[in-house]
Amino acid sequence: MIDMNKDYSRSIPSAWRDIAAVFTALGDEHRQRMLLTFEPGERLNVGQIAQVSTLARSTVSHHLKVLRQAGVLRSEREGKEIYYSVNKHFLEEAFVRVTTYLHNDL
Repeated sequence: MIDMNKDYSRSIPSAWRDIAAVFTALGDEHRQRMLLTFEPGERLNVGQIAQVSTLARSTVSHHLKVLRQAGVLRSEREGKEIYYSVNKHFLEEAFVRVTTYLHNDL
């Protein structure tokens, strides 16, 4: 007999929805490379990221939007520019929840 938790077979618990969004956002290699572009504490705008990317500026903007909506990046407007930074606190909390799950005697 297989012993499994069937409670989540049809939907993700609300506490995991933001984690699911992180994994979805980071499931794309371009977005992973964009995230890795940031040095610790650094803020970058779309133009700066597009300069080092193989993607068009509009495509970079799209990927930044996905990362921001998932909570991976924060954005801050300064004049006409929007600067992005890694949302370290949010990511740490999300991965602590995953680690806690893994350490609960699977």
